[in-house]
Amino acid sequence: MIAYIKGMLTYILDDSIIMDVQGIGYELFCANPFVFQSSLHKEIKIHTYHHVREDAQILFGFKNEEEKFLFTKLISVSGIGPKGALAILGGVDVAGIAAAIEREDDKFLTSFPGVGKKTARQIILDLKGKLTNVLTITEVETDMANAKHADAEGLQEAAEALKALGYTDREIKGIMPELKATDSKNADELIRKALSLLMKK
Repeated sequence: MIAYIKGMLTYILDDSIIMDVQGIGYELFCANPFVFQSSLHKEIKIHTYHHVREDAQILFGFKNEEEKFLFTKLISVSGIGPKGALAILGGVDVAGIAAAIEREDDKFLTSFPGVGKKTARQIILDLKGKLTNVLTITEVETDMANAKHADAEGLQEAAEALKALGYTDREIKGIMPELKATDSKNADELIRKALSLLMKK
């Protein structure tokens, strides 16, 4: 299996990145490819998971071992495939997801695309108690997860408004890291901030 790839980051696409390793371009699918924006045209190391199916071999890329570890745990849950696991990882940080599982917060888990109540309960049943040995979860991180859930709602609302205005997913994903870093999580203020950023692109 391919555990990691070290090479030149040459392209960032809507849902993947392209790494050039000695003249061979590897496509790695990521939760949010734009987190690697600052490393474009630089040599970097990306942790990978090599997913093998009867009809395809797919590489998934992660910014750290913790994210990769959680991905492998999520796809072991019945009802969660690789795309579903990436959608979850793209919505909140690793500690936030782990904390939600530990406190059995199925409402938080169902906020992710493709995760219904049955799947959320299955995630909790299969993974509770299996993440804390690897991931450090404190009360502070749990509080942060709650806050991030509220933040995610504002960001989601802003993203939907931008789509309605005609902006593409690529354009919206490109400014998402800057929006997440904004102090205010009010949807109206996020939309104004987003429009300002998009006008500068």
